[in-house]
Amino acid sequence: MANRDNHYEAAFEEYLRSRGVPYVAVDEARRSLMSNGDSIKSLDFIVAAPGPWSWLVDVKGRRFPAGEEQKQYWKNWSTQDDLRSLAQWERLFGGTFRGLFVFAYNIVGDRAPLPPEHLFEFRGALYGFVGIELADYAGWAHMISPSWDTVAMPTADFRRLARPIEQFIRPGEATKGAGGPE
Repeated sequence: MANRDNHYEAAFEEYLRSRGVPYVAVDEARRSLMSNGDSIKSLDFIVAAPGPWSWLVDVKGRRFPAGEEQKQYWKNWSTQDDLRSLAQWERLFGGTFRGLFVFAYNIVGDRAPLPPEHLFEFRGALYGFVGIELADYAGWAHMISPSWDTVAMPTADFRRLARPIEQFIRPGEATKGAGGPE
């Protein structure tokens, strides 16, 4: 297990473990160095799921709702560096690997991004894990802060394209057979 000081990543890792989903936790203490000397942001997890894809996961922890008065829902910002790095990992792994942003929402109010049966309890807190493929996110993302180099998707488009994490990794199926399409 990698050092998981980030409670969002720790919650997602426990979610994977509790459901028997094969994964590799990546040590993100340092950026990865490419052969040309460039560095890219490390992944959080490599998840082997049944079906046609394995997932290169970058976890984005957000509160739900967010904001000082907790009135902002579906915050989905990321950085341009996150998009570039995840795209580079996709190119490096190739084939059946796809980039996936997992928005790990820590539920702090009386509303949640998912129905109660899809929420996950970890260390006394509730989390909702929502995934969106890099290609979908990158296609809809727009700049929200040039000084912070952050991007986000319009909320309506994010809600339309993001799905509960179970739809990507199908817990419980991961340990049945060798995986891959049947």
